[in-house]
Amino acid sequence: MRNMICLHGLTPEQEEHIRAAAPEWSILFGRPNELDRSVYRDAEVILGWCGTAAEECLQQDSKLRWVQLWSSGADYMPFAALQEKGIMLTDAGGVHPVPMAETVFAMLLAFTRGLPWAIRNQQQRSWNKEGHFTELTGKTIGIIGVGHIGTEIARLAQAFGMRVIGVRRSKRSAPYVEAIYSLEELDKVLEESDVVVNVLPKTDRTLRLFDEGRFAAMKAGALFINVGRGTTVETDALVRSLQEGHLGGAGLDVFDIEPLPEDHPLWSMDNVIITPHIGGNTDQLKERVTALFIENLQIYLTQGEPARNVVNYDNQY
Repeated sequence: MRNMICLHGLTPEQEEHIRAAAPEWSILFGRPNELDRSVYRDAEVILGWCGTAAEECLQQDSKLRWVQLWSSGADYMPFAALQEKGIMLTDAGGVHPVPMAETVFAMLLAFTRGLPWAIRNQQQRSWNKEGHFTELTGKTIGIIGVGHIGTEIARLAQAFGMRVIGVRRSKRSAPYVEAIYSLEELDKVLEESDVVVNVLPKTDRTLRLFDEGRFAAMKAGALFINVGRGTTVETDALVRSLQEGHLGGAGLDVFDIEPLPEDHPLWSMDNVIITPHIGGNTDQLKERVTALFIENLQIYLTQGEPARNVVNYDNQY
């Protein structure tokens, strides 16, 4: 009997769809704290990941062959150990573009229409019309990391009348993006952009990519949005650029240290919007991840390996 574990609490309907896709398998459904740790070493496939899986499934006698993640990013996974054991890893890229892109534009519209200040005035019952109001239309947005999420951000940006340029590793053209540049050409994109949106994953190449020099290269008054990974930003340099008034504002969903420490200066800055790494959260997430998993599972059962969103261990994503 081949064994599978599906974590994170699916609905009965979603569980039934998975059973129908693999009728001859023994499938355990449950949250990590609901399952006995002894079941993990017998699992050939796991949907999701947890600390117990990391401890048990990388042992020599583990039968694990494939892990399907819930997240688009896989940087928290033990790449070397998985690769050494020949375990295939797939992420959930393609299921988060809509909520992530809407998070980006929620932040952008909050800045351009002065909503953080309006909320503070409302709390104080202050009828205060002062503020700087502007529009997204006609501005240039630079999307750093034009993948699934970046493409959806570009689509919405065009709908708002923005000029869209972007950076991607391959320099392949992308829908809704006027011009694509390589990572080596990043400074050119920063110099042209009124809005910079970082969607980059965590890799050796992206570590602290946005440093003091990169923030200095941005337009005075530019907005910086980070929904990629916090480790791609040198946080102290970002804080200085905001404090000195070079950057107009920052919308941050991810940080190099999470949770963000309570005494961090970012919390008290008027020109910063903070969300606690929830940019991809949506009530449709389970449905989308389940559909992706079933598609990959059907291919795995016929071909011996999944086909969509396979993580390249050398590229780290």
